[in-house]
Amino acid sequence: MPYNLKDVLETTQMITKNNLDVRTITMGISLRDCADNNIDNCAGKIYDKITKTAQNLVKTGEDLEKELGVPIIHKRISVTPIAMVGESCEADSYVKLAAAMDKAAKAVGVNFIGGFSALVQKGATKGDNILINSIPEALATTDLVCSSVAIGSTKAGLNMDAVKKMGQIVKETARLTADKDALGCAKLVVFCNPVQDNPFMAGAFHGVEEPESVINVGVSGPGVVKYALEAVRGQDIGAVAETIKKTAFKITRVGQVVAQEAAKRLNTQFGIIDLSLAPTPAVGDSVAHILEEIGLECCGGPGTTAALALLNDAVKKGGLMASSYVGGLSGAFIPVSEDAGMIHAAEVGCLTLEKLEAMTCVCSVGLDMIAIPGDTTAATISAIMADEAAIGMINNKTTAVRLIPVPGKKVGDKVEFGGLLGYAPIMKVNTSKAETFINRGGRIPAPVRSLTN
Repeated sequence: MPYNLKDVLETTQMITKNNLDVRTITMGISLRDCADNNIDNCAGKIYDKITKTAQNLVKTGEDLEKELGVPIIHKRISVTPIAMVGESCEADSYVKLAAAMDKAAKAVGVNFIGGFSALVQKGATKGDNILINSIPEALATTDLVCSSVAIGSTKAGLNMDAVKKMGQIVKETARLTADKDALGCAKLVVFCNPVQDNPFMAGAFHGVEEPESVINVGVSGPGVVKYALEAVRGQDIGAVAETIKKTAFKITRVGQVVAQEAAKRLNTQFGIIDLSLAPTPAVGDSVAHILEEIGLECCGGPGTTAALALLNDAVKKGGLMASSYVGGLSGAFIPVSEDAGMIHAAEVGCLTLEKLEAMTCVCSVGLDMIAIPGDTTAATISAIMADEAAIGMINNKTTAVRLIPVPGKKVGDKVEFGGLLGYAPIMKVNTSKAETFINRGGRIPAPVRSLTN
C-alpha cells in the first residue's frame, strides 16, 4: 500500500487539537562487535559505535517534524543487552559501560538510551549477575540510561531467584536516588516475555535477532481516540469498537510514513510500528479518559477491565490494517504517573493496585510507573513482580513492573518526576508478608501452554 503526504494531512486536526504525536523514533544498534576483555576498551567501542551509527538520528527526526508537521516527541536509542556485551570483560561491575552509553546518548542528543539489560528468564550467567548488581549505581550515576531485566517467559517459566534479587535491586536503586524521589526506579523495568523490538522506554533493548541497526517507531494518540468516541455517544458497543479501529488505522499510517522516511534517510532498516496508546500527564491525552468516555464513571470502577479489553483489541485490529509491520508492545499503556486520568482515579481511591493488576491481563505491559511507600519491603516488591510475571507467563503476553518505592513517602503523599514521567500519588500496598514464598527461590515451571511444538 503506498503512503504519501495525504496520509499525514488528513490527520491535521488530530495533531493540532487532539495531541496526536509520534512518541518516539528509536534506533536499535547492535553492540555485539564491541566485546573486549578490557572494560575500558569495551566502553570506548560502545561510545564510538553509538555515536557513529546515530549521529544523524536527532536531526532526521527534527527535519521530519518540520516537513510533515507531525510532532516527534522523543528520539531514542536501544542497544544489545549490555550483559551480553560486557561478559567478555574482566570486570566485576559494568557501571563504566553504562557511563559510556550515557556519554554517547548525550553526544548525539537523544532523550534516552535503553539496553542496560539482562535476560535471565531461565537462569543467569556471570555477565547477567554482574549487570544486575551494577544497576543501582549505574542508574544513580547516569542521566539517560534505562535498564530492564527479563525474569520469566511462557517458554521458560519464572526465575524466582531473579525475582527475589530484583526486589532488592529496586530498593537499592531507590536508596541511591532518594534525593530525586527514587527517580532511578522510573528507569528500571522487570519483564516477563519481553519483546526485542520495543521502541518505548524504559524497557527497550536491541534483540539478538535484530539487524545491525534498525528504526522502530512508537506512535500515540489517546486524545484522538477520546475525541473520536465523543461522536458515537449513546450508540452500542460495536460502534465503539469500529470507531477505535478506524482511528487506530489513521494513527498507524502517520507512524508508517515517519518510520519509512526516517529509515531511508538514516540508511538503515525499517523495523516496526508500535501503535501503543501511550498517555502523557497533559489534559486530553489519557487512556483513563477513553475508558470513561466508553461509559465508566471512573477508571478503576466496575467494567474497567472489560472496557480496556475492548480498547486494546480494537487498537490492534485497526493498526494491523494500516501496516504489515506492527510490533513492539502495541496496545494501551496504563502507567499511573504518566496519565492524568489514572492519576485522578488513584487520588480519589477508585483505582487500586489490585484493580490495576486485573487490568494488566488485557492490556499492554503491566504495573507501570506506580509510586509506593518507601518502607515497602524488597520481598513485597518481588512478590508483586512475581504476580505480574505470572499473568504474562500464563497468558503468553508481555507484562512488566515499574514500581517506585519513594524513600520517606507514605500513602497520601505525592511525588513529582517531571516531563513525560508526570507525578503520582503514593498508592497503598498490601502489607501481608511474602518473605517465605520469595525466599524459596528456584524456578516456577513453564505452563502447559508452552508446549506448542
